[in-house]
Amino acid sequence: AGLNVISNPYFINTDVDCILSKDAMYQCIFPVVDDGTIIAVSGTMSMSNGSTISNGELVRVRPSSKPLPLFQDLEYKRSFLVGKMGWSKINAMNNVSGGYGLFSTEVVINAGGYNNGSFAEDMDMITRMVAYCCDFNRPYRVVQIPHNCCWTEGPSTLRMLFCQRVRWGRGLIQLMWEHRRIIFNRKYKRLGLITMPYTLLFELLAPVIEAGGLVFMVYLAFTGGINWHTFFVTFFAVYTFSYMLSAFVVFYDFILGSSYTSLWSYLKLLVAAALEPFIYHPLIVVSSLVGYYNYLTGRKAVWKSIQRTGVRHADPSASAKQAS
Repeated sequence: AGLNVISNPYFINTDVDCILSKDAMYQCIFPVVDDGTIIAVSGTMSMSNGSTISNGELVRVRPSSKPLPLFQDLEYKRSFLVGKMGWSKINAMNNVSGGYGLFSTEVVINAGGYNNGSFAEDMDMITRMVAYCCDFNRPYRVVQIPHNCCWTEGPSTLRMLFCQRVRWGRGLIQLMWEHRRIIFNRKYKRLGLITMPYTLLFELLAPVIEAGGLVFMVYLAFTGGINWHTFFVTFFAVYTFSYMLSAFVVFYDFILGSSYTSLWSYLKLLVAAALEPFIYHPLIVVSSLVGYYNYLTGRKAVWKSIQRTGVRHADPSASAKQAS
């Protein structure tokens, strides 16, 4: 609906439940001023669970006291400050989050606009925009900025998280199938030779490989096929690397001072990083596999409502309005 009436060369897409920083639009349009080939800009997002809102603004930012939003907060920081910043550096971004991003109106419209049948509309949009630019030999860049532009409320219960990640898993396999012609296709440059193969191997197939590996490991354990000394050495190395990556992200965010003001808030994230591989990550793997299964078996997909909890309102009337 917005694309049908917009007249500006760029537009910003955000979710209705997001809280934006005062300089969010400035931060996203600033890179475009220096580089006219930029077709999309992704702003960094954080969790608003546990924070206090007054008159539509965050007046106190702190991590959630519930474990699931805390894990998601760490996951978002790792994704935006490490993963997407790296992809942006080599101009191989695979998506601009549907929560907050700036897009070129012309390229979006020429690429076909939003796909109302997609359950991964953010990845689908960027894939089609980049494919359009490659089809017509148009120079392009998709960039990620480290500035925290947006806060969004994440699922705080297992049911809400499961519904969200099942939808994400379904959207991922749907996206890869619909754009399979791009994979390993030199015509689509980094998208075809780097981004899509990586997404196939390390995002789409990763839950399948992990689940299969776990089943095979249990089988080997019962049949005596595991060298336990080598197993624990390897496990410790992988776990240490994973924790070091998360710790680096937390430390980097602490130096920037972009999220929290208290040291205790960052210590909570470090505790979450230590527990994530054993508690949170298995939930993500299972929900992704369910999403794949639902897509492959043709189960009808519907958008389900998510009960919003965990954000404190300084103004009681604001809480009442949200409840209504």
